Amino acid sequence: MSTTNVQDPPPAPPAKKKHHKFLWTVLALAAIIGVIVAVNGGKGTTAPAASAPVASAPAGAASGVGTSVRDGKFEFTVQKNQSGVASLGTTDFGVKPQGSFSVVTLKVANIGDQPQTFSDMNIKGFDKAGRQFSTSSSAAIYLPDNNVFLAEINPGNSVTGKIVFDVPKGSTLASVELHDSAFSDGVSVEL
Repeated sequence: MSTTNVQDPPPAPPAKKKHHKFLWTVLALAAIIGVIVAVNGGKGTTAPAASAPVASAPAGAASGVGTSVRDGKFEFTVQKNQSGVASLGTTDFGVKPQGSFSVVTLKVANIGDQPQTFSDMNIKGFDKAGRQFSTSSSAAIYLPDNNVFLAEINPGNSVTGKIVFDVPKGSTLASVELHDSAFSDGVSVEL
Protein backbone atom coordinates (compact mmCIF):
# COMPACT_ATOMS: atom_id res chain seq x y z
CA MET A 1 0.00 0.00 0.00
CA SER A 2 1.42 3.32 -0.98
CA THR A 3 0.95 6.50 0.87
CA THR A 4 0.91 9.84 -0.78
CA ASN A 5 1.40 13.06 0.96
CA VAL A 6 -1.44 15.39 0.32
CA GLN A 7 -0.42 18.95 0.82
CA ASP A 8 -2.70 21.79 1.46
CA PRO A 9 -2.94 24.15 -1.52
CA PRO A 10 -0.83 27.29 -1.19
CA PRO A 11 -2.66 30.23 0.28
CA ALA A 12 -4.32 32.54 -2.25
CA PRO A 13 -2.59 35.87 -2.78
CA PRO A 14 -4.21 38.71 -0.91
CA ALA A 15 -6.98 40.42 -2.86
CA LYS A 16 -5.98 43.74 -4.40
CA LYS A 17 -7.76 46.64 -2.93
CA LYS A 18 -9.76 48.68 -5.42
CA HIS A 19 -8.97 51.96 -3.74
CA HIS A 20 -5.40 51.80 -5.11
CA LYS A 21 -6.73 52.06 -8.67
CA PHE A 22 -8.90 55.01 -7.67
CA LEU A 23 -5.94 56.70 -5.98
CA TRP A 24 -3.77 56.34 -9.09
CA THR A 25 -6.56 57.78 -11.26
CA VAL A 26 -6.89 60.80 -8.97
CA LEU A 27 -3.12 61.32 -8.96
CA ALA A 28 -2.99 61.10 -12.77
CA LEU A 29 -5.76 63.70 -13.11
CA ALA A 30 -4.00 65.99 -10.64
CA ALA A 31 -0.78 65.70 -12.69
CA ILE A 32 -2.62 66.59 -15.91
CA ILE A 33 -4.22 69.63 -14.27
CA GLY A 34 -0.81 70.65 -12.93
CA VAL A 35 0.69 70.52 -16.44
CA ILE A 36 -2.15 72.66 -17.82
CA VAL A 37 -1.69 75.23 -15.06
CA ALA A 38 2.09 75.26 -15.60
CA VAL A 39 1.71 75.77 -19.37
CA ASN A 40 -0.64 78.69 -18.76
CA GLY A 41 1.63 80.20 -16.12
CA GLY A 42 -1.01 79.69 -13.43
CA LYS A 43 -3.00 82.58 -14.82
CA GLY A 44 -6.03 82.98 -17.06
CA THR A 45 -5.35 82.68 -20.76
CA THR A 46 -7.52 85.38 -22.27
CA ALA A 47 -7.21 88.45 -20.04
CA PRO A 48 -5.33 91.18 -21.91
CA ALA A 49 -2.72 93.20 -20.09
CA ALA A 50 -4.09 96.46 -18.68
CA SER A 51 -1.23 98.53 -20.06
CA ALA A 52 0.12 98.77 -23.61
CA PRO A 53 -2.61 100.56 -25.57
CA VAL A 54 -3.43 99.12 -28.98
CA ALA A 55 -5.67 99.99 -31.88
CA SER A 56 -8.00 97.03 -32.20
CA ALA A 57 -11.23 96.37 -33.97
CA PRO A 58 -14.32 97.74 -32.20
CA ALA A 59 -16.48 95.21 -30.36
CA GLY A 60 -18.57 93.25 -32.83
CA ALA A 61 -16.49 94.37 -35.82
CA ALA A 62 -14.63 91.83 -37.89
CA SER A 63 -10.87 91.95 -37.48
CA GLY A 64 -8.86 91.92 -40.66
CA VAL A 65 -5.40 92.23 -42.16
CA GLY A 66 -3.50 95.08 -40.51
CA THR A 67 -5.68 95.14 -37.38
CA SER A 68 -4.09 94.24 -34.04
CA VAL A 69 -5.98 91.70 -31.93
CA ARG A 70 -5.22 90.09 -28.58
CA ASP A 71 -5.48 86.65 -27.10
CA GLY A 72 -4.02 86.07 -23.66
CA LYS A 73 -0.51 87.48 -23.40
CA PHE A 74 -0.02 88.00 -27.16
CA GLU A 75 -1.03 90.75 -29.53
CA PHE A 76 -1.26 89.59 -33.14
CA THR A 77 -1.22 91.55 -36.39
CA VAL A 78 -1.78 89.69 -39.66
CA GLN A 79 0.23 91.68 -42.20
CA LYS A 80 -0.32 89.69 -45.39
CA ASN A 81 -1.77 86.48 -46.86
CA GLN A 82 -0.31 84.91 -49.98
CA SER A 83 -2.36 82.09 -51.54
CA GLY A 84 -1.53 79.55 -54.27
CA VAL A 85 2.16 79.11 -53.44
CA ALA A 86 3.42 76.08 -55.39
CA SER A 87 6.61 75.41 -53.39
CA LEU A 88 8.83 76.77 -50.61
CA GLY A 89 12.60 76.89 -50.42
CA THR A 90 14.95 76.29 -53.33
CA THR A 91 14.99 73.64 -56.05
CA ASP A 92 17.75 71.81 -54.17
CA PHE A 93 16.33 72.28 -50.69
CA GLY A 94 12.59 72.83 -50.75
CA VAL A 95 9.16 71.32 -50.33
CA LYS A 96 6.00 71.04 -52.41
CA PRO A 97 2.49 71.05 -50.90
CA GLN A 98 -0.13 68.35 -51.15
CA GLY A 99 -2.35 71.07 -52.64
CA SER A 100 -1.00 74.63 -52.47
CA PHE A 101 0.52 76.69 -49.71
CA SER A 102 -1.10 79.72 -48.11
CA VAL A 103 1.54 81.83 -46.35
CA VAL A 104 0.35 84.27 -43.67
CA THR A 105 2.78 86.95 -42.48
CA LEU A 106 2.17 87.51 -38.78
CA LYS A 107 3.57 89.86 -36.13
CA VAL A 108 3.38 88.50 -32.56
CA ALA A 109 4.03 90.81 -29.58
CA ASN A 110 4.27 89.74 -25.93
CA ILE A 111 2.01 92.12 -23.97
CA GLY A 112 2.43 90.20 -20.72
CA ASP A 113 4.97 90.56 -17.93
CA GLN A 114 6.81 87.24 -18.40
CA PRO A 115 8.51 85.46 -21.32
CA GLN A 116 6.05 83.36 -23.31
CA THR A 117 6.60 80.84 -26.09
CA PHE A 118 4.65 81.25 -29.31
CA SER A 119 3.99 78.09 -31.31
CA ASP A 120 2.61 78.18 -34.83
CA MET A 121 0.89 74.87 -34.05
CA ASN A 122 -1.68 76.82 -31.99
CA ILE A 123 -2.90 78.67 -35.10
CA LYS A 124 -5.83 77.40 -37.19
CA GLY A 125 -6.87 78.36 -40.69
CA PHE A 126 -10.38 78.22 -42.19
CA ASP A 127 -11.65 78.41 -45.77
CA LYS A 128 -14.98 79.89 -46.88
CA ALA A 129 -16.67 76.49 -46.44
CA GLY A 130 -15.62 76.45 -42.77
CA ARG A 131 -13.07 73.65 -43.18
CA GLN A 132 -10.26 73.83 -40.62
CA PHE A 133 -6.58 73.58 -41.57
CA SER A 134 -3.57 73.13 -39.32
CA THR A 135 -0.24 74.82 -39.88
CA SER A 136 2.58 73.10 -41.71
CA SER A 137 5.56 73.67 -39.45
CA SER A 138 7.61 71.25 -41.54
CA ALA A 139 7.08 73.48 -44.61
CA ALA A 140 7.71 76.72 -42.68
CA ILE A 141 11.31 75.69 -41.95
CA TYR A 142 12.09 76.23 -45.65
CA LEU A 143 11.40 79.96 -45.29
CA PRO A 144 14.54 82.02 -44.55
CA ASP A 145 14.64 83.98 -41.29
CA ASN A 146 11.25 82.71 -40.15
CA ASN A 147 11.01 83.87 -36.52
CA VAL A 148 7.62 82.53 -35.46
CA PHE A 149 8.04 78.76 -35.83
CA LEU A 150 8.64 78.22 -32.10
CA ALA A 151 9.73 81.48 -30.52
CA GLU A 152 10.15 82.53 -26.91
CA ILE A 153 9.21 86.20 -26.77
CA ASN A 154 10.20 88.38 -23.81
CA PRO A 155 7.75 90.98 -22.42
CA GLY A 156 7.53 94.05 -24.64
CA ASN A 157 9.25 92.31 -27.58
CA SER A 158 7.76 91.12 -30.84
CA VAL A 159 8.68 88.85 -33.75
CA THR A 160 7.42 88.80 -37.32
CA GLY A 161 7.37 85.67 -39.43
CA LYS A 162 5.31 83.45 -41.67
CA ILE A 163 2.76 80.77 -40.88
CA VAL A 164 2.24 78.13 -43.59
CA PHE A 165 -0.94 76.18 -44.37
CA ASP A 166 -1.27 73.39 -46.95
CA VAL A 167 -4.75 73.79 -48.50
CA PRO A 168 -6.40 72.09 -51.51
CA LYS A 169 -5.51 73.55 -54.92
CA GLY A 170 -7.84 76.40 -55.81
CA SER A 171 -8.84 76.93 -52.16
CA THR A 172 -7.89 80.01 -50.17
CA LEU A 173 -8.00 80.76 -46.49
CA ALA A 174 -10.85 83.05 -45.42
CA SER A 175 -9.68 83.51 -41.82
CA VAL A 176 -7.16 82.45 -39.21
CA GLU A 177 -7.77 81.76 -35.53
CA LEU A 178 -4.88 83.02 -33.40
CA HIS A 179 -4.07 81.56 -29.96
CA ASP A 180 -1.52 82.45 -27.31
CA SER A 181 -1.56 78.80 -26.18
CA ALA A 182 -3.25 75.52 -27.00
CA PHE A 183 -5.76 76.21 -24.21
CA SER A 184 -6.76 79.81 -24.98
CA ASP A 185 -10.06 80.93 -26.51
CA GLY A 186 -8.39 82.41 -29.58
CA VAL A 187 -9.35 85.35 -31.78
CA SER A 188 -10.40 85.21 -35.44
CA VAL A 189 -9.00 87.45 -38.18
CA GLU A 190 -10.52 87.63 -41.67
CA LEU A 191 -8.03 87.49 -44.54
